[in-house]
Amino acid sequence: MHALFQLFQQNRQFSIFSAIMLFVFFMFLISWLIEPRRLVNGMIFTLFIFLFAIWVSLLVFATNLKTLKEVYTLIVIGILMLIAIIAAFSWLFFLWNAYFVWKYESHTLPNLLTLFIGIGLIITWVIAITGPAKYLPNWLNILLTTAPVIAVYLLWVMYNFLINSFLYQFVPRRYDQDYLIVLGAGLINGERVTPLLATRINRAIQFAQKQVNKGHKMPKIIMSGGKGPDEKVSEAQAMTEYAIARGISPDDILLEDKSRNTYENMLFSKEVAKKDYGNYKFKAKFFSNNYHIFRAALYAKMAGLNANGIGCYTRFYFLPNAIIREFAGVFVMNKKRHFIIISLITVFFIIQALFAAGGILKWRMI
Repeated sequence: MHALFQLFQQNRQFSIFSAIMLFVFFMFLISWLIEPRRLVNGMIFTLFIFLFAIWVSLLVFATNLKTLKEVYTLIVIGILMLIAIIAAFSWLFFLWNAYFVWKYESHTLPNLLTLFIGIGLIITWVIAITGPAKYLPNWLNILLTTAPVIAVYLLWVMYNFLINSFLYQFVPRRYDQDYLIVLGAGLINGERVTPLLATRINRAIQFAQKQVNKGHKMPKIIMSGGKGPDEKVSEAQAMTEYAIARGISPDDILLEDKSRNTYENMLFSKEVAKKDYGNYKFKAKFFSNNYHIFRAALYAKMAGLNANGIGCYTRFYFLPNAIIREFAGVFVMNKKRHFIIISLITVFFIIQALFAAGGILKWRMI
């Protein structure tokens, strides 16, 4: 503490840097608490972490404690090595995950995403190691650089999505809700809730009981889900029967049985709640699996539903595949913005390649 106090007194620049770091932190905190469904929150949080890492480094090396400096250096080197190892062997993790998803889940194309990514990473590493670029003309190498630059951009977008999804898990619960919206999913044999859907209903029931135990009123549970082409009853009806069998009174359940996707879950549930409550000033939470709640929250925002989500437990082996699908969904929601940025990157390298090719042709003519 004494070293920190001296550093603040003697180094005006460090004091300014500290003030900037704290300003960024409070900017993130205020933005996140007011509206945790903003994608920009992840960027602000990342900026704070970056500034905080620099701040800690400056503080450590401003001290005269040699042991502290050495330990800190070893920690930083260890973190960098861990990142390098993860990057080098990430293909192995994706293939391992693909095996378990194939073993325990249905054999559908979406469930093969981690397999495709693992194979793609292996091909990328083989190309990087063999180095075919040295045999290609300069203009073609410049053009091929477009792919890794776009990949870096996509990794940044995915990183920001992951940070936002992680932060969203900690949105305050606030046990004073009027409605709890449970998002539907597919049914077994078209009539019974799946274990995945059951966890959502159970989590909503648990929340309602805890709210009552805290001295507040029993919230009404909105079962949201329409009837698919291969289902005998609507998801909302099957969910209602499941909740009643677990002690929930039919009077405490409302059905929304028209929706076909998450956006409609939010839009139609909002209208069901409004009709029951009398206006749009009700308080609500929605329930889904933890990997899905951030994207669902974005749809709630699009639908004008002022509600945040509470996630349910998901088996670890299923998370990577599910998170990738969620990222793809959020990416498509903002496809125009991403298309513009990717197009600008592509055009930039095409122009660079044309200049390089033009220079070669000019040199040959001379």
